[in-house]
Amino acid sequence: MNELSAPIRLNDGVVMPRIGYGTYKVGDDESQRTVETALELGYRLVDTAEMYGNEVGVGRAVAASGIPRDEVFLTSKVWNDHHGRDAARRALEQSLERLGVDYLDLYLIHWPSPKQGLYTETFQAILDAKEEGLVRSAGVSNFLPEHLERVRSETGVWPSVNQIELHPYFNQADVRAWHAEHGIVTESWGPLGQRTGSLLAEEPVAAAAAAHGKSPAQVVIRWHLQRGCAVIPKSARAERIAENLEVFDFELTGEELTAIDGLHTGRRQGIDPGGHER
Repeated sequence: MNELSAPIRLNDGVVMPRIGYGTYKVGDDESQRTVETALELGYRLVDTAEMYGNEVGVGRAVAASGIPRDEVFLTSKVWNDHHGRDAARRALEQSLERLGVDYLDLYLIHWPSPKQGLYTETFQAILDAKEEGLVRSAGVSNFLPEHLERVRSETGVWPSVNQIELHPYFNQADVRAWHAEHGIVTESWGPLGQRTGSLLAEEPVAAAAAAHGKSPAQVVIRWHLQRGCAVIPKSARAERIAENLEVFDFELTGEELTAIDGLHTGRRQGIDPGGHER
């Protein structure tokens, strides 16, 4: 159990917390309040994005927290209309300005947007920014192995992180294994799988929650951690933000993990990055 409470060392040597606070669909004003709460409760990874429209609020929360900048792991993402080396660099500079910080710990390409065909140039822009100290680690989001292979082929570098849709309804076991083989950390977005279906009410989740005296959400987050993923759950409620972090004092059994794996449907709840242009 203690091993999973330790941060993850990425393939470039940067150390990242395994669990963070996600801010998707949290507005700018609300994000300041919720991120301040998350930081007070002990979160040290905050995930935002240009597209979320809340970088100003996130930055204000980090500044107001009084926590030294080097103790908060900040992630943001470049949106699809800023692909290409020059556009990505401008987007990064604008994100830094909105956040009120000098650097990002992790900067991701939000979607590969393959019809544009510019994601390798965009990744190179992040690598260039890394060389200048504006970014500590270069990653991607929603990339398929074919996209990752092209990035490696054209830049010589594997991304450190691929943030993808992942939850027990869509557990991406093959992709997780592929990432592990190539030294890429899998980070789960939408980890509670609640866009469609009732994951938290599923029998294997409910049974494990009862067995360990934990909530169904805590069981699912623990499943992610034990399956080797970093995870960024989101809530606007202080009690849920706290609950989502309290997952290091129990361990799912092999049987419980396998039962939760069995909820896999093979169906995404979000967009397929290989079949839809973002």
